[in-house]
Order: sequence, then structure tokens, then C-alpha cells
Amino acid sequence: MNIYVGNLSSQTTEQQLSDLFIPFGIVRSVKVILDNYTGRSKGFAFVEMPDDAHGERAIRNLNDTVVDRQTIVVNEARPRTERDRFSRPRY
Repeated sequence: MNIYVGNLSSQTTEQQLSDLFIPFGIVRSVKVILDNYTGRSKGFAFVEMPDDAHGERAIRNLNDTVVDRQTIVVNEARPRTERDRFSRPRY
């Protein structure tokens, strides 16, 4: 299961997220999304857990909890659409 974690502090690390999810089951990967220009966190990440039941339990227990003084949002990640992949920012 691919899990979206949003509203992260720019200080939250992949290791912190891994440690947060491990009590709920095996964590296959954690990826904090970084801005290409600044190298700073964009405030969200993806956590992959191989067992859907463990992922669902993690979502239920971690959504709306506080990490690094931020209330995080945790839910199942939705696949990107074609429009998402090719849209450009508007200025």
C-alpha cells in the first residue's frame, strides 16, 4: 500500500517517518518529496507498506497526529493522473 503523508515540517526526516510507521508493520520505503531548486522538503512524503491491512491500521492511527509540532495528514495515496504528470505551474 502506498501512503501519502502531508503537512510535514520541513525538518521531518525519512528516518523519523520510518520509525513512526514501523510499529504498524513492515515499511518497504519512505520518500520525503524535495523541491528541485531549493532541496528543501515540499511538506509531504510517501510511505510504502507491503501489507494493506498494516497500512490501513497505520492510516487510522496516525492521521491527525502531531509530528514535529505539525498535525499530519495520512491517507492512501492516489495514483497520478495524466493531467498531474504534464501540468505546469501557472505564474
